[in-house]
Formats: sequence, C-alpha cells, structure tokens
Amino acid sequence: MVAALSRITVVLVTFLARDVSSFSTIRSDGVMKLSSTQHLRLSSPPRTARLLLSAGSNDDDQDVISTSAILSSSLLTGGSISNAAMGTLPEFEDTNAIFQGITIDVLRERGVDGGVVVKETWLGFGPETLSIPPSFELPVSSFAQYGGHASIHLRYDPKDTSLLYKRSSGEFNNEPAPGDSIAYLQLGVPQYRISQMVKYGGNVIDAYGWVNVVSPAGLPIRSIVGIRPDPMMFLAINCADVKQSEEFYNKLGFVRQDYPYARLNSGQGQFEPPQPNKSVYLAPSPNSMGVLLLQNKNKKKAVVPNPVLRSINVVYNAPGDDGASSSSGAPVNVDPTLMDPSSVPVSFVPLEYLEKEIKFTTKVSAESS
Repeated sequence: MVAALSRITVVLVTFLARDVSSFSTIRSDGVMKLSSTQHLRLSSPPRTARLLLSAGSNDDDQDVISTSAILSSSLLTGGSISNAAMGTLPEFEDTNAIFQGITIDVLRERGVDGGVVVKETWLGFGPETLSIPPSFELPVSSFAQYGGHASIHLRYDPKDTSLLYKRSSGEFNNEPAPGDSIAYLQLGVPQYRISQMVKYGGNVIDAYGWVNVVSPAGLPIRSIVGIRPDPMMFLAINCADVKQSEEFYNKLGFVRQDYPYARLNSGQGQFEPPQPNKSVYLAPSPNSMGVLLLQNKNKKKAVVPNPVLRSINVVYNAPGDDGASSSSGAPVNVDPTLMDPSSVPVSFVPLEYLEKEIKFTTKVSAESS
C-alpha cells in the first residue's frame, strides 16, 4: 500500500475574496483567462473560487503563483508499493507518497473576459512542485515561495445538472453543508475577514475565537489565526466508526502523529481549540498534512456524504513511472478509486503525472494571459 506521506498540505480554497494575500489562484486549465506580466495575476476571480478566508490585509490583487500541480486521481493498482522518494524536498526523504490536496465540484459558472467559462482552477498558498523552486533563497524567501504546498482543485462540469449545494435565499446565506461526512477543513492563517466570507456567500456558523464557515461551494471550513509553513492543516472527517476508519487509512500509509497546532499555546488559549476528545489524528509523516477522525455524534445515525467533495488526493512515486501511463501501459486513471468508511472518495496520482500537469497548466495559463 502507499507508504508514509510527507509534509505536503491540503489547499482548500473555494472561497476567495478580492483580498488574496495568502490564498492565490495558482493555475488554470486555460479556459479561464488571467491577466498579467511576470507573475500571473487574477484580474477577477470566479465567484466560486473566491476565498472566504482572505488571509491578508492588502486590498490589491495577489500575485498568482505560477507553479502548481494537478490534484486529480490515479489508480494504485495491484497493491504495489513504491520505494522512491517524493521529489527533492528534504521533508519528503522518509516517504514515497503524500496527501496532496482535495478536489471539489462546483456548479456555478462565471464568464471571464468575454464569457469564457472557468472549468478547472487550482488554488493554494504556494508552489505545489515537490522540489525547491529556483526562486527560493534562504534566509530571504518566505515559506510561501517554498515547494510542497497543497492545493484545492475546483472542478466545474457544465454538462452536470445535479444540484450539489444551493445557498439560501435572501441577503445572507444560512444553508448548512450538504452532508456531514466532512466536519471541516482546518486552516491556520495570519488573519481572515469575516465580512468577506459573508460578502461572497459563506455561511458563518460561529466566530468565537476561531471561525466555522460553510464555503460558497458547500464545504465546511475552520479557520484559526496562527502561523503554519503551509496553512492547510488537516481534513476533519466524521466517522461512524473511528477504529474502522483508522484501519482504512493505516493501509494507505497514514499513522498516528502528534496533533498539529497553529499557535504556540497548543490549544490551551481562547483562539485555538485543543484536539477533540476521542479523536484520532493520522498523517503519512510528521511533516505531512493529515486527516482528523471524529466520532459521529449520533452513532445510530449514518454519516451522510458531502457531495461537493469529489476526492482527497494522494500523490505517490512509483519507480519507473513516466506519469503518462500505468505499469500495464494503460492511461493514468484520474478518477477516485477508493471510498473510505465515511464515503469519502480517495484518488491516487503518480508524482510524474503531477509534475507534468504543473508545467502544462502553468504554461497554458501564461499563454492565456
């Protein structure tokens, strides 16, 4: 099975406001037009890709990071185990797979520059490539310029007519998330703006010390004011049976790790909660993003899948993999191939495929600008 994952993060950005000093659109499939010169700049982010959690104080458009990675999926066939390191980042020397990010489906479309429809967009806090970017220089560069960041893959299928999430009518959205399998995606950011979350269609559940909000696409988010090398901390999953879910993720290389915090007081203050009681935190390695397994409050009630989450994405490195085809010569499967006990889909993607998609989609975005 997939061996230990390493420090990569999960970028979940379904909600980006004009203010994007931390979250940025990192690439597009070329359908969305980006205007800029050196670094790609997002002239008008799609509504479904507006960051509710705008984590900065600068009202100017944020430079769009040109390095990125596709977070699709790929079948890990035959239970084969990889023995190759993940890229050249020292954080990944102990692993051959990483929890790279998530893919979510959205159903709203927005015309950009003459009616062009955004079909796929990737958003994140920094470069996703699993190597040190040439522009990164110690001790001058920030973590936002380092490699190994996670991302959120926003996917829009214009032919799909199913309704995944619909905000409530009226001035403010108070519609809950569609399903309860995903408790929240936890972020640790320098700051956020609740007014922007509300402005762009987020449903703010509460904001006492930290904020819980349902994004415009229907994914629950928890944001904590703090500092992390990559603000994507973990995905919290409601489980009918925590033990059964832990066994599932163990087979994918996830093991128990110390619970991560964004603040130095480790959950003992009023601005960050401690680890939930009886929860289990799993990750491929101490440096990797992970999953937090929570016991469903009502054990007699089945967990309802959140339909907007298409998959969580695991990137792995198989020896001799060229990223274009599987060991049998068939094209890489980019669809979810497994389902965890809480009905959360899991996708697998070869490292070489990821890096090729980074280069391709970055090039297409640059040509479209």
